[in-house]
Amino acid sequence: MKLAVVGTGYVGLVTGTCFAETGNTVTCVDIDERKVTKLRNGEIPIYEPGLDALFDRNIKQGRLHFTTNLKEGIEGAKVIFLALPTPPGEDGSADLQYVLKVASDLGPLLEDYTVIVDKSTVPVGTAEKVRAKIAEKAKVDFNVVSNPEFLREGVAVEDFMKPDRVVVGTNSPKAQDVMDKLYAPMVRQGNPVIFMDEASAELTKYAANSFLATKITFMNEIANLCELLGADVDMVRKGIGTDTRIGKRFLFAGIGYGGSCFPKDVQALAKSAKDADYNFKILNSVMDINKGQKTRLIDKAKQYYGGDLNGKTIAIWGLAFKPYTDDIREAPALYNIEQLLEAGAKVKVYDPEAMKNVREIVGDKIEYCVDEYHAAEQADTIFIMTEWPIFRTPDFEKLSSILKGKVIFDGRNLYEPDAMKELGFVYYSIGRKDIHE
Repeated sequence: MKLAVVGTGYVGLVTGTCFAETGNTVTCVDIDERKVTKLRNGEIPIYEPGLDALFDRNIKQGRLHFTTNLKEGIEGAKVIFLALPTPPGEDGSADLQYVLKVASDLGPLLEDYTVIVDKSTVPVGTAEKVRAKIAEKAKVDFNVVSNPEFLREGVAVEDFMKPDRVVVGTNSPKAQDVMDKLYAPMVRQGNPVIFMDEASAELTKYAANSFLATKITFMNEIANLCELLGADVDMVRKGIGTDTRIGKRFLFAGIGYGGSCFPKDVQALAKSAKDADYNFKILNSVMDINKGQKTRLIDKAKQYYGGDLNGKTIAIWGLAFKPYTDDIREAPALYNIEQLLEAGAKVKVYDPEAMKNVREIVGDKIEYCVDEYHAAEQADTIFIMTEWPIFRTPDFEKLSSILKGKVIFDGRNLYEPDAMKELGFVYYSIGRKDIHE
């Protein structure tokens, strides 16, 4: 099948590459000429494990193409995916200007029956808006389908090729047949393609991410309570995670959620609820709690250092919002860097993939290091922000010799408190006992 993907961001590039991998001919369209040139030259602008091999193979085999010309990109395409940004506005609502602009441009370019797919995360009612924009100038039959993505950064290729489920919103039997055939190679093991109406599909994405964000936030609240009551959040996690009604995933306490999905999707769902004159109290609390949780380590550090971080050298291990990605959108590290600099601290950072992206935002206000030990050298303490595997088993003897003070504030609970006590470290984590001097 011939496909087009409009937008070569994270979702668009993974979508286009993976569909090419199943034998489709895919043309990806983007207005950024520089990005398209790099893609044509085999350069991937994002870090996503496993994507490079598929990308290279499908370019070489002539199934994956890139262009800045929308008309050229959609020529002959039976399905056109809209994978465009929907950034949050100041009021939390999803900004649909890019989606609706492309929808308007598509209308006069369609030459035969086409399925237009909203792959972007969009609020309820977007499919109708897209349909109306295309219909203004379209001269052929078409259907607009909602097909939200559920990709986890770091394992996005696996998620796309072997999805738990595929959600498709359409009331058109013709469009349903097209989408069913398109996703057939991905669900051969029996995982479902769930068909529903467009509004329900649009809401499903927001509901899923908001529920997971709520689950994370609940455990962070339990962790904060554990610190006051002398309980251990890891024990509580194991105790409730074995309950099949709850499950083991998304129960790890830490310094809050970040990334491109959870923050904006929770905001957008809360805004949709407000627009419908409904006060979604849980989501409002989730957003408030998560904001404070991101800088929990600074609160602990100020308490340890007598309220004054001025002149302290802080090593930050991890900048991305999660491991196996270079994505720093809403990453807790950014909030900590900002507050540490305001407090007069010197900040040294290391991340395996995300330093370039942080430099573009923060500039030279902080020191970028070649590895985790360079960052720790002559630092008063370490803040652990991201649970990269390389941070899990460091050389503690080496750290003891290069740190000014053997103090670690761990926002991802990578180490066992008793083990850190034996090693002679002052150690603070989330929801567990603190190890003092």
